[in-house]
Amino acid sequence: MNLIQTTTLAFLQGLTEFLPISSSGHLILAPIFLGWRDQGLIIDVAVHVGTLGAVIIYLRHEIWRIIVSIANIRKNHLDDEAKLAYLLLIASLPVFIVGFIVKIYIGVGIRIPLIIGWSFIIGGILLYLSDLIGKTKKNLANFRIVDAILIGLAQAFAIIPGASRAGTTITMARFLGYKRDEAARIALLLSIPAILGAGVVLGIEIIESASPLLVYHVFWGTFVAFITAIFAISIMMSWLKQNDYTPFVIYRIFLGIVILWFAA
Repeated sequence: MNLIQTTTLAFLQGLTEFLPISSSGHLILAPIFLGWRDQGLIIDVAVHVGTLGAVIIYLRHEIWRIIVSIANIRKNHLDDEAKLAYLLLIASLPVFIVGFIVKIYIGVGIRIPLIIGWSFIIGGILLYLSDLIGKTKKNLANFRIVDAILIGLAQAFAIIPGASRAGTTITMARFLGYKRDEAARIALLLSIPAILGAGVVLGIEIIESASPLLVYHVFWGTFVAFITAIFAISIMMSWLKQNDYTPFVIYRIFLGIVILWFAA
């Protein structure tokens, strides 16, 4: 890899991670269409970690309240933020389990255009239906264990390239009646344990590789993804206060058709 490739992939990651259009799908497709060698999962996760820093900055107030609440559990005080942390943990378990299974038994075998193309299209249709029929009355204060389980199971499907972690969580949240911006906020919160878990696992691989060049690309990609994601999150959350998910639906279906046409 060279600096141009790393920068391009990091920019794509930062731009698409928190939009319901699959950052992993874009990271896989970019090398294919640009004639580059597949960068592998290590670079993928490195740029994901950059977006993790961005979401932590954006949600810093909510995260701090959760941390304080968890600390107060020792005083037998379980408030709303501590309950939210518990529910987010439950919602994160399915993707950890499925991710472990995929890493051990499947690996990169599903990172192919045919799967990505259909994932874009099917995910787009489901997002449209959820946004069409889903009510817009629930917020984080209404987050309950049943919702956490269902959204967590939906997030596990993001293991399929092109499905989109943000897309699957937002889609299920909209089906459950969460407001558009609140559905996106749930997706942002759930991204923290998901990205952190993957980052820790592959961070060990980076250290063991003992490759200075790889480490350099990892740190540069993380930085570019961080800066890009900061802007992408702010724009998306502002957009969803007054608008719906239709532009993302159109983009997903159009890109999915293009991918399948090239893969045919």
